[in-house]
Amino acid sequence: MAIRTAADYLEDVKKLKPKVFLNGKRVDDLLSHPVTKSVVETTARVYELTTDQDFKKLLTARSHLTSELISRNNHACRSIEDLENRMEMTLRIAQEIGTCNYRCVACDAISSLSCTTYEMDRELGTSYHGRFNEYLKWAQGEDLALSAAMTDPKGDRAKRPHEQEDPDMYLRVVEKRSDGIVVRGAKLNQSGAIAVNETIVLPGRAMSEKDRDYAVSFAVPNGSPGMTYIAQYTPFTAERILAEDTLELGNPKYGVRETSLVVFDNVFIPWERVFMCGEAEYAGRAVARFAKMHRMTCGGGCKAGFADLIIGGAQTAAEYLGIEKVPHIQEKIVDMVRIRETVYACAIAAAIKGKEEVPGSGFYFPDDMFGNIAKLNVALGFWEIMELAGDIAGGILVTMPSEKELKNPETSEYVKKFLKAKVPAEKRMRITKFLQNWTAGLHGVGTWHGAGSTVTQRIAVGRLVDLEAKKRMAQRLAGLLEK
Repeated sequence: MAIRTAADYLEDVKKLKPKVFLNGKRVDDLLSHPVTKSVVETTARVYELTTDQDFKKLLTARSHLTSELISRNNHACRSIEDLENRMEMTLRIAQEIGTCNYRCVACDAISSLSCTTYEMDRELGTSYHGRFNEYLKWAQGEDLALSAAMTDPKGDRAKRPHEQEDPDMYLRVVEKRSDGIVVRGAKLNQSGAIAVNETIVLPGRAMSEKDRDYAVSFAVPNGSPGMTYIAQYTPFTAERILAEDTLELGNPKYGVRETSLVVFDNVFIPWERVFMCGEAEYAGRAVARFAKMHRMTCGGGCKAGFADLIIGGAQTAAEYLGIEKVPHIQEKIVDMVRIRETVYACAIAAAIKGKEEVPGSGFYFPDDMFGNIAKLNVALGFWEIMELAGDIAGGILVTMPSEKELKNPETSEYVKKFLKAKVPAEKRMRITKFLQNWTAGLHGVGTWHGAGSTVTQRIAVGRLVDLEAKKRMAQRLAGLLEK
């Protein structure tokens, strides 16, 4: 069963029994709760797209382990073409669902671990790569929905993991047994983890030898004993819970990116599912390789897709208001397009300039400079896109009454009269709500911090740029150097 259908995935979800809490209450059924249901339906849509003839070629690949046709979401990049398709897949899915592909992070983790376990086995004589390959063959063959967890709570940010007053501020190994390890700690900001089959865990940062207990990577089934999922709660969460008709919401079916705090309270992991355990010097390499992939996909892939949706919404709003031919409105649309195409171009360049990492491994990663520039530009540019869309739609973006007023006999006629434009009030309100979801919601901060906040990209760019070479070019032409 290398490619599953959405129906297959939904049958799996019915069997999942994760310990999920949302707004102080236990969620017993992921499919019936309005918030968790949006996560399930989002992932089901990704499965649906994979079997759609218009998407199948892009969303599938040949496994390097079995040669079987598999979901690209569970594929490790093995060529420049794979990198291009990985980025393009992210873009197309973002355009379709308008929220996070909850299988995306695991896809980038698979490439990172494939390469890093290969390197560890070659240099240390370990057996991690063979273990990971066996796990990946199984996950590919079953077409499992996977998430990945990296971000630790971190506690006192001025201290390293082993220096924390509470040692659980970074996920760690607390016991090694003959049959496996026991881990304790937590991972933050875990997108869609409640509704996947398995979660792949990576270390959250580079580690020193004193941090070796925190240099751990493994795979764990959803809802394993000791795991608790504490879901995010935002105004958009409350709105979805209270909504009588989801069409009144900005993204009716798929919602906003839903995350959770995942707690690991003495969770047992069998050795065959452990891919790093104490190899401190490789923790940073696994993180860096993941970041290379995710800054390309997050920076120029999904955010370019989101930008397409915002641009389309802003243009629709302008036409509904009758201002689409006003020069300064056209200028704003062009500026939004400029930002979108810039980050997309950087992501394409990152893929095309990619190369094999760890000679002989066969695993390819994007160009680090272009990937970081894509993410840095989109973090800055997304705020500008939201600002421009808000300017076009107007203040009503944050002051609009509920669509329920259209059905309220005491207010309906007033709302229809005073909120109409070139189109009826209902159409104007619907596109305004769509734009509110993007410009007055969670996406600005989410874009800023996804794949690392801008300071990490600035550090990377500063490390990667060859300023001495640029100085020599300038000095030679200025006559300051001999030919």
